[in-house]
Amino acid sequence: MEETTQLNKLTARVKAGGCASKLSPKILDQVLAKVPRWPNPNVLIGFDTADDAGVYQITPDLALVQTVDFFTPIVDDPYTFGAIAATNALSDIYAMGGRPISSLSILAYPAKGELASLEQILKGGAEKMREAECSILGGHSVSDDEIKFGYAVTGTIHPARVKPNAGARPGDALVFTKQIGTGVISTALKRGIASEADVAAAIQSMLKLNRAACEAMLRFDVHGCTDVTGFGLMGHAREMALASNVTLEIAVDQIRFLPGAIVYSRQGALSGGLHNNRDFASCAVEASRDVPAEIENLLYDPQTAGGLLISLPEPDAASLERAFDGAYRIGRVLPRGRKAIHLV
Repeated sequence: MEETTQLNKLTARVKAGGCASKLSPKILDQVLAKVPRWPNPNVLIGFDTADDAGVYQITPDLALVQTVDFFTPIVDDPYTFGAIAATNALSDIYAMGGRPISSLSILAYPAKGELASLEQILKGGAEKMREAECSILGGHSVSDDEIKFGYAVTGTIHPARVKPNAGARPGDALVFTKQIGTGVISTALKRGIASEADVAAAIQSMLKLNRAACEAMLRFDVHGCTDVTGFGLMGHAREMALASNVTLEIAVDQIRFLPGAIVYSRQGALSGGLHNNRDFASCAVEASRDVPAEIENLLYDPQTAGGLLISLPEPDAASLERAFDGAYRIGRVLPRGRKAIHLV
């Protein structure tokens, strides 16, 4: 595998083609706590519960779901990068139970960058938006030595059918819809130790829209949902637990990992975002048994276009597993205990 290709030739001076992590969630919490809030009865979900998207009610039967996401290249191929960026941005709409309808692109690109690569990035994103039946209305671009790309996405939803992260109830089962490990594999790719087969499996996961998973879960009595992305499984589970005032019991042996993820974790292919996530969420986690270091790392691994973490009644969880290929139980919801997350 070549160490540099079209995209990371342009970004090697800054990032060597790696994917930038989100700002530390601990820093974000500190800053957002100081940002003033203006009450508005039409705002059904703002940033108070760290939910996946905002929800603004327009009429008694219609609300808008709004989100934005963008990042630096996580793979070498420009077209694939654009498609993954679109998939990742769309995910927040699906996590709320919404249907994406329109988007605006966000682009930072070197002034002297290759136009052919830029064209492929935009085409990859556009094709994924077409698959999601989400119109691209325009966007905004700036000149920057470091490539960044993504979308602001708007969706629609009935106000009574929103699936917030604050809805998990004691007695619910926890169902997840994808495997974990895209961050570790991306880091292994950057270090030149990832196999082509493992990278291909990770890319396939990152290109899979959460649309079908969303449509499947909406057939059942889902109480709460979040997508597992930049803050990792533990970070997003922490947000769901705190917002719902419950404890999430997660069975570590039930979590499914992408091919190669455990090996690369053992080899130390850990991103800065993973360490930030551990610093943020580990204080909310307790374990009833020792968890191997390579597995524990992956619980904090920042995901790109990760799966949906769904809280719903036990009978519905079994039905969801049958209805959607790839859905599997990883735990249950308990009354609030000493910690927000309990690993078993």
